[in-house]
Amino acid sequence: MTRAIDADYLVVGAGATGMAFVDALTDHADVRVAVVDRRHSVSGHWLEAYSFVRLHQASAFYGVASTLLGGGRLQQNGPEEGLQERATQSEICAYYERVLERMVGSGRVELFPNCEYVGDRTVVSRVSGQRYEVSERCRVVDARYLAPTIPAESPPPFHIGDDARVLPVNALPRLEEAPSQYVVVGSGKTATDACIWLLSRGVDPDAICWVRPRDPWMLNRAVVQPDPAVFLGMVADTMQAAEVASSLEDLFLRLEDAGVMLRIDRAVTPTMAKAPTLALWELEQLRTVQNVVRRGHLTSVDRGRLTFADGSVAVADDAVVAHCAADGLRSRPLVPVWRTEAITLQPIRAGFPCFGAALVGYVEATREDDEEKNRLCPPSPYGNSLAQWARMTVLGAQAARAFSTEPDIKDWSDEVALNPARIPPGHAGSAALDEARDRLARHSRSGLARLAELS
Repeated sequence: MTRAIDADYLVVGAGATGMAFVDALTDHADVRVAVVDRRHSVSGHWLEAYSFVRLHQASAFYGVASTLLGGGRLQQNGPEEGLQERATQSEICAYYERVLERMVGSGRVELFPNCEYVGDRTVVSRVSGQRYEVSERCRVVDARYLAPTIPAESPPPFHIGDDARVLPVNALPRLEEAPSQYVVVGSGKTATDACIWLLSRGVDPDAICWVRPRDPWMLNRAVVQPDPAVFLGMVADTMQAAEVASSLEDLFLRLEDAGVMLRIDRAVTPTMAKAPTLALWELEQLRTVQNVVRRGHLTSVDRGRLTFADGSVAVADDAVVAHCAADGLRSRPLVPVWRTEAITLQPIRAGFPCFGAALVGYVEATREDDEEKNRLCPPSPYGNSLAQWARMTVLGAQAARAFSTEPDIKDWSDEVALNPARIPPGHAGSAALDEARDRLARHSRSGLARLAELS
């Protein structure tokens, strides 16, 4: 038997973007929403994430528009004292459970956990086999298009020999006996987290071998904060650097000099620019790991040996290889957010996917014409290479210009903490904010033009 679902929207994916969309939509429209996820509850990949993970950005930039994650508190001690707090995995999952409870309590949202959307408006339970269908009037929302891939759910992208010890990063805290060497495989945030965690547990830096196929540029966390003077100052620095940059490499070096971008090894020019945030104390720790292997992607792991396309590297026979090499944020072709077959959630302002999904939910609730909605919310990609980062910045700025011209959207987005560039109503202002806004006004046009050329 097939059960009919009475809903105006079928949202496929109960992770960060799906929940942000549903929250904004139901707060501004009287509609019924069915949310489907293959996992057992809401929170998306956070349900499977490694236990020592934290948001790499301020908690205020994450979650749903109606409910601030973490309370907007500053850290009172530790190496990030004075910066906004960053939620842990358990805090994030508990937050989404509370948001879900409020949504379901409204009587307008229903969650279908452990279910798969199989297309053709049909949902199938992965537990019972029960089939569900929605009517033709129900709009499908794809919140999985850019869903991240994580090591716990992705097999290693290399061959593993019979005697090799290869574990996903999640398994590191469960080790019962210390090896003589750890091999961390990956270039992004997961790999940096793994190195920082090992060092925090007293592992000697010389006992870590870091296989880094590409060196990454990362954003200085201190300049990506929910303080308008700080955030807009960072954007102004970016525009000023772009305005006079002779090349992409020169642009990033100028951003490094301005305190915006960070790289682990100053002797190596990075080619990767997914640009998660990193704190200066983390940077100092990562620089203590001197055994870095830069031979491209790993092809095979055997007992005592790592093999690459151009040769091999010896490691300890008992080495534990930590797999951190999943793609993370996906880089897929941009498509119009609103199409006949689905609403496809993507970032709108450069980065900050929760804000983009909430914005799409608000626009869906307050506009009728899909063409107009697409004009207001053109998608921007995630960065990967330096050129893609530049393109992301240009498209994100163009999108921000488009939606900010609408008075109601401007008013709404200024109230939403997810919006990194907002100046909240009643903000006292400061000389630093005035200076940042003045520099933005003077340098944005030519800076964006140069970024477009470079990308």
